[in-house]
Amino acid sequence: MTLNVVILAAGQGKRMYSDRPKVLHALAGRPLVGHVIDTARALQPRRIVVVYGHGGEQVREAMQAPDLVFARQEPQLGTGHALLQALPHLDPSVPTVVLYGDVPLITVQTLQGLIRAADSGLALLSAELDDPRGYGRVIRDRNGYVGSIVEERDADDAQRAIREVNTGFMVLPTAKLTSWLGQLSNRNAQGEYYLTDVVAVARRAGVPVAAMRVQDVHETLGINSKGQLAQVERIYQTRYADRLMEQGASLRDPARIDVRGTLTCGRDVQIDVNCVFEGEVTLEQGADIGPHCVLKNAHVGAYTRLEAYTHIDGAHIGARCRIGPYARLRPGTELAEDVHIGNFVEVKASTIAAGSKANHLAYVGDSTVGRNVNVGAGTITCNYDGANKHRTIIEDDVFIGSDTQLVAPVTVRRGATIGAGSTITREVPPEQLTLTRVKQVSVATWKRPVKKSAS
Repeated sequence: MTLNVVILAAGQGKRMYSDRPKVLHALAGRPLVGHVIDTARALQPRRIVVVYGHGGEQVREAMQAPDLVFARQEPQLGTGHALLQALPHLDPSVPTVVLYGDVPLITVQTLQGLIRAADSGLALLSAELDDPRGYGRVIRDRNGYVGSIVEERDADDAQRAIREVNTGFMVLPTAKLTSWLGQLSNRNAQGEYYLTDVVAVARRAGVPVAAMRVQDVHETLGINSKGQLAQVERIYQTRYADRLMEQGASLRDPARIDVRGTLTCGRDVQIDVNCVFEGEVTLEQGADIGPHCVLKNAHVGAYTRLEAYTHIDGAHIGARCRIGPYARLRPGTELAEDVHIGNFVEVKASTIAAGSKANHLAYVGDSTVGRNVNVGAGTITCNYDGANKHRTIIEDDVFIGSDTQLVAPVTVRRGATIGAGSTITREVPPEQLTLTRVKQVSVATWKRPVKKSAS
């Protein structure tokens, strides 16, 4: 079904106590309104209009995209007034779905049900709450249709006792909105034009108003404070963890995982506690992620093990590798199968072929490393001359002794061995031992200094 979507995102969010617009606060690493926009896109609408207000230019700059239209609400005079600002951008021949930039957990499935309930009329999403305080109450007629929505500040005692509340989500006939919105009044406790008053206007026009109760009230949780943001964050992460386990992943503790993007897992993936996944991350079958790892825009091959406190950013790791603990792989890193990157080793913008190892305290940057290479402890590629980056090439079967400096641009040929403590500035020939040490000297007359007494 073709439709318009309007996302109301103009609220100031005073209780956030922040200079940042409320809808730009992050949930799972992305702005709140970004989650709502993704849901809107999944409905495949003809048009998406974002109504912005407080800190509006920040919202517009952060979320700018070809498929979004932005409408400014200034001043902010209520939700009915906000929808009025979007009206010139809407296609009147199709219905309009109203979403909220600070209610990020709403699902496509719920909205599709609400769209069906509208049936060319008006439908709103309601919820049954044990404690309905703070919400507008749904007033139904004897036939079960909605007669009106009464905000709590304007409700009497009998109406406040009603547990069915309005969540704010609506599907409206766009062609009638010009007339309906023009009939709204701000004669209420807050002096605002409530979008909910459209319900009474529609009923007076003889249009039936349906209310569909949401199955999971968490979908309708709005965010008005940092505490509520933290609550919704945990709900989001719990749901994500449940989906991962349903797909075959094993989580050591589902309450201690954070996915701030998209995490795709193969069968029998294992994830230990306090791991963070950002951007697009793929873990292939049997991958084993140790505790306290951070992965961003990464691909981890089958049966690879990441030891504790490993940081991966923009790297592609092959199958059966062993990484960490305390290793760091930076953007542009590509590891083939059976590569070992050990503790306190950093790799950046480098390819390392199968069977190679850098097990301790090394830096490999802007390098091409061949097969079955051993990079000794304390080895670094000196890839930066203060102005430009240069590349190091290490061919197959090379053994590099500890505390070696490879000053790029430089090539180490196949099968070469470099003695410990060497500084390599020229090409190293194949199948030979290369050293750059000075002659070792012992001074027989030298005495170790003795600490002077305090007196």
